Amino acid sequence: MPQTYTHTFDTPVYKGSVTFNTGLFIDGQWVDPVDGGDRIDVVDPCTGKVITTVVAGTSKDVDIAVAAAEKAYKTSWGLKVPGVERGKLLGKLADLVEKHSDELAALEALNVGKHFHVAKMADIPLAVNALRYYAGWADKVHGKTIETTENKMAYTRHEPYGVVGAITPWNFPLGTVSFKIAPMLATGNVVILKPSEITPFTALYLASLINTAGFPPGTVNIINGYGNTVGEAISRHSSIRAIGFTGSTLTGRKILKASAESNLKKVTLELGGKSPTIVFDDADLEQAIKWASMGIFFNMGQACVAGSRIYVQEKIYDQFLQGFTKTAEVLAGATGGPFEPGVQHGPQVSNLQFERVMGYIKSGKSEGAKVLIGGERHGDTGYFIKPTVFTEAKPDMKIMQEEIFGPVCSVVKFKTEEEVTEWANNTTYGLAASILTENVARAIRMASNIEAGSISINSGPSAEPNVPFGGYKQSGIGRELGQYALDTYTQVKAVHINLGQKL
Repeated sequence: MPQTYTHTFDTPVYKGSVTFNTGLFIDGQWVDPVDGGDRIDVVDPCTGKVITTVVAGTSKDVDIAVAAAEKAYKTSWGLKVPGVERGKLLGKLADLVEKHSDELAALEALNVGKHFHVAKMADIPLAVNALRYYAGWADKVHGKTIETTENKMAYTRHEPYGVVGAITPWNFPLGTVSFKIAPMLATGNVVILKPSEITPFTALYLASLINTAGFPPGTVNIINGYGNTVGEAISRHSSIRAIGFTGSTLTGRKILKASAESNLKKVTLELGGKSPTIVFDDADLEQAIKWASMGIFFNMGQACVAGSRIYVQEKIYDQFLQGFTKTAEVLAGATGGPFEPGVQHGPQVSNLQFERVMGYIKSGKSEGAKVLIGGERHGDTGYFIKPTVFTEAKPDMKIMQEEIFGPVCSVVKFKTEEEVTEWANNTTYGLAASILTENVARAIRMASNIEAGSISINSGPSAEPNVPFGGYKQSGIGRELGQYALDTYTQVKAVHINLGQKL
């Protein structure tokens, strides 16, 4: 019988006990791996100490989960259940997530290291909104009738794939799980979910809410495990017809290759980014500094849309740099754990991520960029890195070309719109960009010319459940969120009806 884990929080910002199961969630039940399996250490990023362990599944467990999902799809979900009923269950799940927002926020904060209030006010509401948004879409998945001739009728059906896979990252665990499963379920698919082995807590807690909401057994199956075992099995399974992945470009390539070498499953990839933030000299300087700071330092820089390349027009460069540096200093002075009052900056999620980010800082220094502030570890416990600002960075440096995924940015001076447009597009990525200017014509022109899937004007990067999200170039394939996700997780069938044609 799988173990449960209870964590008691007795902190200034949250007090309470939260319990969740650490096993595999298959066919509506908690089970152990068929082979006994290893257990995965889940580490507190503030201390480096193990919080608890969760079981690690294998490909055999994926096989069992797929069989349960196939049965559910054929008997109690999919086209067997009207969209209005699917929507009601998604709505119930949204209500339950909202009802248990304190517990989910506490687990998210404990697991990721982000502050409790950020998790409660940002991460959990985003998940709730996504579930509610797609609850409303579940009975609105429509095809078309198409005029051909008077002797023929043609129409289309948008049908679910059946069993689909979802592999989610560690930076926004509950949010990305919701972004995946909500449109998958709304369109009638059944799901095999692998949450990140680094941050599985909220996905496991969500499983109990899925049962409480009344979803049929097998509709959602959650398999903890490593990418090279469970993730690989999902990517190659011949009965999984589509897969949605959020994570690194390197892993995205592996999933795409696995699809090509197995059953050519539909693959949607939301991958890395190297987003530019472009500040023109007519921007509201105070607001520009705040938005640029949020764009790179939010979630300790652990966001695919993080604005790690900040381009500032030469006339206001010195003023911007002065104010931006002060903002970084404030964050550095407000560094701490997720349940401490007044904390604004936390740790990286793991030792591996800490070492990776510190490696990029070392690279920037060695290639000749200048550290204006930060560039060091904070303290000697946990995985804290000081907010880091580079100047004098060149376009071909690693810190300007590769995704760092940490609180590290470069501030670069530019002269003209044409120049900064060329620089902004000079990466293999194209996920997001922020443009700060009071010139409306310039803002629209820049939004058209920047090669990225999501453009924010006079703000930092943002996400809304009803707005599509995805990347250009090596930042991904396909779109999530909005009505576009319905197309991502359905396949179109054309039906031709002969009304009088004779041979």
